[in-house]
Amino acid sequence: MDSRPVGIFDSGVGGLTAVRSLRALLPAEDIVFLADTARVPYGGRSAAELRGIAAGDTRFLNALGAKAVLAACGTVSSNCPETVLALAAGPACGVVAAAAREAVRVSRGGRIGVVATEATARAGAFEREILALAPGARVITHGTAELVPLAEAGRTDVNDAAVRGAVRRAAEPFRGEADTLILGCTHFPLLAEAFRLELPEAELVDSGAAGAKAMAELLRERGLLAPEGRRGGAEFFVSGSREGFARAAALFLPGGIDPARVHGADLTQK
Repeated sequence: MDSRPVGIFDSGVGGLTAVRSLRALLPAEDIVFLADTARVPYGGRSAAELRGIAAGDTRFLNALGAKAVLAACGTVSSNCPETVLALAAGPACGVVAAAAREAVRVSRGGRIGVVATEATARAGAFEREILALAPGARVITHGTAELVPLAEAGRTDVNDAAVRGAVRRAAEPFRGEADTLILGCTHFPLLAEAFRLELPEAELVDSGAAGAKAMAELLRERGLLAPEGRRGGAEFFVSGSREGFARAAALFLPGGIDPARVHGADLTQK
């Protein structure tokens, strides 16, 4: 048994989809979550920038005593997972491999779509993971820069014309082509209702939930679960606006977040 917290990071509030899922799976676990909102989005950055960011995010969670690290960011998980694995003080995982496994499991016909950030799409990691599991699968990947800013701004209402337009454009490559769609950025599950309207025939895979499931399995395998019979808590660290983060968090976590548990994060230190 290990009562140290689980560390989770993302470029912004999207990683709270993984927090929500992990709390449901393992309610006894304490969680420390880092939202690097000062540098969101990660999707348009170079591979070298992403490696540096991933290293800083991982070290920050190490300093908070994290016993394991989940990179709840499709961009980091697809471009530089080795950075997180090498630097985490304990075991680590990302969302890409976990979401690929789930997509292969639920796909009815082996036609799997991946909607992601531009950097994730360029990396091709989802496709590699899927084809390693199901060599006969057909994988369609599309990168978009429109969706993360909407989710970060709290604009997720399916009746919002900007939301519907952005999701319609993001969904277009998969129309009639994919029986399963991986929401390859942890911000995108907030837009799931709009994706269901655009692609009613596709099974949606939440990459944040898949990553949380993989982390739960990793903790069990390594004997790192927190003692049973307790209720875990969560602390949140934000490199940008704490007030904006707390407001947006209400979209992800039932009851929102106690502002007293939202702290500033200086990620400029090496």
